Amino acid sequence: MTSTVPASVTRTADGHALQAVLLDMDGTLVDTEGFWWDVEVSIFEELGHRLDEAWRDVVVGGPMTRSAGFLIEATGAAITLAELSVLLNERFEARIAEQVPMMPGAERLLAELARHNVPTALVSASHRRVIDRVLQALGPDRFTLTVAGDEVPRTKPHPDPYLLAARTLGAHPSRCAVIEDTATGVASAEAAGCRVVAVPSVGLIAPAPGRTVVRSLEDVDLPFLRSLITPLN
Repeated sequence: MTSTVPASVTRTADGHALQAVLLDMDGTLVDTEGFWWDVEVSIFEELGHRLDEAWRDVVVGGPMTRSAGFLIEATGAAITLAELSVLLNERFEARIAEQVPMMPGAERLLAELARHNVPTALVSASHRRVIDRVLQALGPDRFTLTVAGDEVPRTKPHPDPYLLAARTLGAHPSRCAVIEDTATGVASAEAAGCRVVAVPSVGLIAPAPGRTVVRSLEDVDLPFLRSLITPLN
């Protein structure tokens, strides 16, 4: 997929080069990456297997097919990918029904983007059923668009989710700032040609050309995001 916005469109109506902000969900806006791991550990304990803590870095941020498939292969558990996916979604939904903790700075940043009418998309590898539950806490009105992992042919680390979000918003990928917390998500956004702000939640992410690493969302505001996008002319 490619953006439908001509490359010559370099500034928005208010004179800024930033055309859209695209945000990951788990571990970026909501503190739920640990929830997924807790659910995985619990399910595999019931299946008679103990997960190695080192596997957490392998499965974090990835699509369910990859993460669940890895855990089945690593443990040899007697469960199919389809069966495990259903269990994971059900247990995770039950967990977030109790609480959806926001990451530090997330509430303020979303409010700032909404206040300035910045086109904003939620781009997650989680399934639609999970996203819709979390949106009840985040506020669906704060997002111009949401993209779920089960709505694209290839989810993260492929570029498809971010290309779809940019195209639907009428933005050029190079004029989009993406905020991600995992290496998988960063790879997806960079493959799409977006500028990336990494806020690591599990595992280290090193700075790189086109990528800025920050401590938390408390270090991110709209002027900072705008400063990342340089007009072509």
